[in-house]
Amino acid sequence: MSTYKPLHCDLHDYLEIACLCGYTLDIELTNGQRLTAQAITTRNSSTREEFLEVETAEGRQEISLDQLLAIKPLDKDARFGRVLLGDE
Repeated sequence: MSTYKPLHCDLHDYLEIACLCGYTLDIELTNGQRLTAQAITTRNSSTREEFLEVETAEGRQEISLDQLLAIKPLDKDARFGRVLLGDE
């Protein structure tokens, strides 16, 4: 049984904008880790879990959306600032 918690739809929009614009993000994870990565796309798995695909210096990786605490675009002309996606 999966413990995946879906992201609220209104918050998902920020990820879609980040991917469409190719923003470089400061990503805060629920486990306390941080990474800087370019937003590529989102995808759903066959088990209905959602992932953010990003490009880091080490290559592409997928992050489960329920592991995201916050994102902040680092691009000068970004359409939004830091967005809290999980519980702080």
